[in-house]
Amino acid sequence: MLDLTTALSFFVTALLLGYAPGPDIVFVMAQSAVHGVRAGLATMTGLVTGLCFHTALVSLGLAALIKASPVAFLLIKTAGALYLLYLAWLSWRASALQTHGERPAFPGYFALYRRGIIMNITNPKVTMFFLALLPQFCDPARGSIGWQCFSLGLIFMLATVVAFSSVSVLSGRLFARFNRTAKGQVLLNKACALIFVTLAVLLLVAEL
Repeated sequence: MLDLTTALSFFVTALLLGYAPGPDIVFVMAQSAVHGVRAGLATMTGLVTGLCFHTALVSLGLAALIKASPVAFLLIKTAGALYLLYLAWLSWRASALQTHGERPAFPGYFALYRRGIIMNITNPKVTMFFLALLPQFCDPARGSIGWQCFSLGLIFMLATVVAFSSVSVLSGRLFARFNRTAKGQVLLNKACALIFVTLAVLLLVAEL
């Protein structure tokens, strides 16, 4: 079992990492900017749900198997990159519709939640990050390493909720007025498409 000092120090570390620039926080900001605060929160909830998958892999020792298998790593990151390109296409299509005076249908909060989950679990870099970070805060003298990793994963999720929620609210309010105009919506969707393409490329070139 984790002691209070370890839990608090890990929470602070996770919170700082949550605010660091990265694919997930950019994804939340983009959805908040385009669809509003609640859309960003729905996306954030999906991303945090995806963290359950990575926590389970590390806790059960499966992450080490993925790290030892370049083929598995390549397949997962390729799937993730293809999904990001699909999201880029959706954003670009939305901007094209808006250019012609049409308003694309809102995908729905559950769809954004699902996108967050898929984006997170198809990013093997998150698993590798957890595999490198969580054991540093574990102590064999305190019992099962797997259980300690699981507990740390829950703390990381809590810190992520705090960080991403605040970013979602800030981004949604910041772009609210800009997003009220058709031209602003077109620019935001084009920007999102470019962001998704960039994230897909970065994921493809990522190495173990």
